[in-house]
Amino acid sequence: TTAGTGTEADPWAVITNPEGEKIGFGYDGTFPVLSIVDPDLMMSVPEKLTAYQGFDALFHSTEGYINRYTNSRYGTISRILGMSQYYFPIIEEELLREGLPVELRALPIIESALSPTAVSPMGAVGLWQFMPTTGKSYGLEINSLVDERRDPYRATQAACRYLKDLFAIYNDWSLAITAYNCGPGNVNKAIARSGGKNFWEIYDYLPRETRGYVPAFIGASYAYAYHRQHGIEPTEAPIPLSVDTVRINKLMHLGQISSTIDLPIETLRQLNPQYKLDIIPATTKPYTLVLPQRYVMQYIAHEPEIQAKDSMYLKEYINPANIDKKRQERSGSVYVVKKGDTLGAIARRYRVTTAQIMRWNKLKSAHKLRIGQRLRIEGR
Repeated sequence: TTAGTGTEADPWAVITNPEGEKIGFGYDGTFPVLSIVDPDLMMSVPEKLTAYQGFDALFHSTEGYINRYTNSRYGTISRILGMSQYYFPIIEEELLREGLPVELRALPIIESALSPTAVSPMGAVGLWQFMPTTGKSYGLEINSLVDERRDPYRATQAACRYLKDLFAIYNDWSLAITAYNCGPGNVNKAIARSGGKNFWEIYDYLPRETRGYVPAFIGASYAYAYHRQHGIEPTEAPIPLSVDTVRINKLMHLGQISSTIDLPIETLRQLNPQYKLDIIPATTKPYTLVLPQRYVMQYIAHEPEIQAKDSMYLKEYINPANIDKKRQERSGSVYVVKKGDTLGAIARRYRVTTAQIMRWNKLKSAHKLRIGQRLRIEGR
């Protein structure tokens, strides 16, 4: 990786991938980087930006994230590429509908590693890591039974509206992306103190944990576009790619569906992570259920039989104490160990420590995993 002078013919950063291709990253005045093309065709940051105090730190931070995302020993990008086969079509469709840059699809990579059940230490949840207040202000339902921050469709719609609002404030995507991470208040303070007009110029005045956000965005976008040149292949998507939706108008437990049409309840949970206790609370309004496409006709044909099982599956939820117990049981995730997995890689995926996984699963050694082993990852 080399730093340029910042002239139009010499982008601020050039990446040479393992096949010898030179990939230029620049800034077109509103969108940071991500015209990942031949450097000769790149527009770039103004020349003065290569001389400002924080450029070296910014450059090396970007280089570090690119190396991290393209380092196969982490295993993260392979899993992300596998998950992207399901989530990126959802995200790209909404970005295009809203007239937003499709490159913004990389944000959920750095926010959640494309995990709809990801929970941050601060309480942000989902692909787009919404805090409860922000999620509710953009119309997401969040209660004891439903958390639409975990719904890929609804959360993506909310994130697109939020990003549009941030861009309307700054008219610059580097600042809008930064504000998505640390909030407009912190960005406004950095602008006031620095006098800068984009991320590169306010870099030194941002919260330390936010300074790596745009570099991480660059690294994730590069890895997604050029993973094959680094010998990285996607893992198989662990979720059905061909799906359809049905409308639910009656209170229903996912177990009613699973037991009737022989569809694993884990698959239903993967496709419908917003239903925290496996209950679709369609008592006063309809809800959406996502199913593998090949099961939709079976569901329709067996709907009366499915609905008839409501007392069998829902009776235990009449007692509030049972709801609390179920909530505790479902506050985490279950990971099935695959070939090549390490405890460290699994911990990084869920943003927890190996010690926590060992404690939750009563493991005596971090080096004795077996394929097919089920590991509980508790929510935080």
